[in-house]
Amino acid sequence: MNMPSPYTFVLFGATGDLSLRKVLPALFRAFRTGQSGSHTDADADADADADTDTGRILAISRKPMDATSYHAWCEEHVRAHIKPDVWDESAWKRFLAIIDYMPLDLAHEAEFSLLAKRLASRKGIRIFYLATGPSLFIPICEGLRSAKLNDNSRIVLEKPLGHDLASSEAINDAVGASFREDQIYRIDHYLGKEAVQNLLALRFGNAIFEPLWRRELIDNIQISIAEEIGVEGRGEFYEQTGALRDMVQNHLLQLLAIVAMEPPLSMDADAVRDEKLRVLRSLRRLDDDSVARNVVRGQYGGGAIGKSAVPAYVDEPGVPATSQTETFVALKVDIDNWRWAGVPFFLRTGKRLGERVAEIVVNYRATPYPLLGEATAHAGVNRLVIRLQPNESIRLYCLAKQPGEGMNLQSVHLDLAFDQFFKGHRMDAYERLLLDVINGRLALFVRRDEQEQAWRWVAPIQAYWSRQHKGPKRYAAGTWGPPAASALLTQYGRSWVEEEN
Repeated sequence: MNMPSPYTFVLFGATGDLSLRKVLPALFRAFRTGQSGSHTDADADADADADTDTGRILAISRKPMDATSYHAWCEEHVRAHIKPDVWDESAWKRFLAIIDYMPLDLAHEAEFSLLAKRLASRKGIRIFYLATGPSLFIPICEGLRSAKLNDNSRIVLEKPLGHDLASSEAINDAVGASFREDQIYRIDHYLGKEAVQNLLALRFGNAIFEPLWRRELIDNIQISIAEEIGVEGRGEFYEQTGALRDMVQNHLLQLLAIVAMEPPLSMDADAVRDEKLRVLRSLRRLDDDSVARNVVRGQYGGGAIGKSAVPAYVDEPGVPATSQTETFVALKVDIDNWRWAGVPFFLRTGKRLGERVAEIVVNYRATPYPLLGEATAHAGVNRLVIRLQPNESIRLYCLAKQPGEGMNLQSVHLDLAFDQFFKGHRMDAYERLLLDVINGRLALFVRRDEQEQAWRWVAPIQAYWSRQHKGPKRYAAGTWGPPAASALLTQYGRSWVEEEN
């Protein structure tokens, strides 16, 4: 195992929801397996000098605490988000020992000089993770630059990066004034999922799949990110984002770009990101007519998830009763290039849907002639399903003859369930991405031109909705969205995969 160079991981927003649910648990998992470069030996002194560790963590927020108080806060809030199968009491105590804490008022640029003094004795690179709202990105970057902390450093930006193209460009301009593009890590945790990495391996590591990855053989591709949860007490935040900004502009379009990209010249970061950008630039631009026909906006009403009744979105805390914010989006996307011309991509995402699932479904065309009966005459009989969550897997569906008399065909599938085949430690998405930041690997992070091209493409949808008096279509919690989402595919002679089964 290659150890990373010395570094200090500076976590802004260290008492926020993202830090306690995602960032700190991921750092602990990497620490526990020894991949983060900090002490993991059971005999290591928990109070080891900072310079004996490759990696240290400095937590920052406005709350007036010291390191001991912050450790107690982690005990209360963070450990509950660490899965039992990776919990280790001894490792947890050693993990807390590498965490220091510093209160800092981000509104006062002068306080960043105190941060510079705090970091002066630490060797190696500085990693600044901004687990804050995007409104703080600019003052943090300006403060780091004023304190001359922008050299020999990396900065990690969480989504949402702005609320439209103009605000995204403003943030990128401000960040770019302090950091070079090769220092900036725009994180999209879906790109760190094992199944997304295996999609690249499937396409470019096997001779049998790439020849099948084209318009002559593929009928349609569906990408779904469905959640059973609602806004989980974050109604005020969600009111400022909605599903289009929160999920479509980043996660769904990034997954689409990976599915549709051409083979890169290499797996170097810019070679991969160049190919994704070409896909985003090939997306057919939407006008008002195409938005009206090909984009469905929904908002969940009351209903049931499992056996539990759940409230409507407008009854969630922090959400006004007159809210027009969408919690569901379905849309048809066309890619105007040689490989994908004529192949519709259907994307959807939503909260309070029938199941928690994220998957990519490649539906192949029907056989050119139904030699073995009508079973072979339907598109999607041959299907490749790449499941991203909850159980990462790749499944290939095909037809086989049933045992017995006659040529009776039945759908069967070949499975690669990663948790069954690979028995060792498996990283979650945040753990992988944080280790990539620590080791300076940019391939799984979004470049500025990619991000702004995605904003450019969704801008006509935002503009059309802003001019409409009609709100989102309602759907009952626990269903698969408004009926219009099914009608969207019906008008093109297709249906969502779960509706076919």
